[in-house]
Amino acid sequence: MIRIVGYSKDKKWRTDLTLEQVSSSTELAWYWVDFDQPSVEESKLLGTHFKFHPLAIEDCYHLLQRPKMDHYDDTNFLILHAFNGSKTAADEVNMFIGPRFLVTFHHGQSQGIESARTKLLQNTKPGLHGHLCAAYLVMDKLVDEYFPVVQELEEMLIDMDLSNGTITGDGAITDIFSIRSRLLRLRKTIIPMRDLLYRLVNSDRIEGLGHYLAFYRDIHDHLLKLSEMLDNCREMTADLRDSYISYNSNRMNTIMKTLTVITTIFMPLTFLAGIYGMNFHVMPELEWRWGYFVVLGFMLLVALSMFAWFNKKGWFK
Repeated sequence: MIRIVGYSKDKKWRTDLTLEQVSSSTELAWYWVDFDQPSVEESKLLGTHFKFHPLAIEDCYHLLQRPKMDHYDDTNFLILHAFNGSKTAADEVNMFIGPRFLVTFHHGQSQGIESARTKLLQNTKPGLHGHLCAAYLVMDKLVDEYFPVVQELEEMLIDMDLSNGTITGDGAITDIFSIRSRLLRLRKTIIPMRDLLYRLVNSDRIEGLGHYLAFYRDIHDHLLKLSEMLDNCREMTADLRDSYISYNSNRMNTIMKTLTVITTIFMPLTFLAGIYGMNFHVMPELEWRWGYFVVLGFMLLVALSMFAWFNKKGWFK
């Protein structure tokens, strides 16, 4: 589906335009063409109608490209990433910025573009470079969708850190590595997007960008904040992982200490039982009437004495 928004020189919105009209019209100050989940035939219009560079068109067809910005003659090509909902799998949004037009191309439905279109049409004075305003709104809405995804992971880590005993569960380390994996996927989107915005605000290849430079810098600031949040979350996962490993190491040491104490107590008892379990004929104690009870008593005395000694040394603490 192709949707077109135009702004005429007499400062009126036009939403009933076709591609032929925007190409031949001299009344439009600028226009925005959105390829929303286009068909094969509609996708071919990038080359047949707009005559975009073949490399840029190839990037539109092959998903999922890294966020980047390329310059082709008077057209600037940007690859953006979007998160729909709370998932960490990114959707690609391609953007062409020309002298007086904006073209967006995306295979999946984009809530950010829908929100940007609604907000754009509410603006009664977008100006002669309003296509840059539309591009800003699209980027701003896409970046705004990053925050809930990152904040969700941040809250999960905070809950794990604050809840006593949660980190010691059997599935805790699995949850930690799962969150860390999601953070890595987010980093593959947010860091390149941050670099893209840095190049954009320092570029002199886009005419009229100076009118909206402060707005694009605001998006770059948001991405810097997201980068810091990602770094903090990665540090938290590392701390939680180390805490989990330390807890299990201490727990294992306690178990081994207990087993060692028990084994040590039974060593002399096993020695005595081994001696009197031998089948020699000349063993005077075997003929004693109270020999059995004396040996059992002695074994009990040895066990209690060793237990008291270990307890005094603090081995059971």
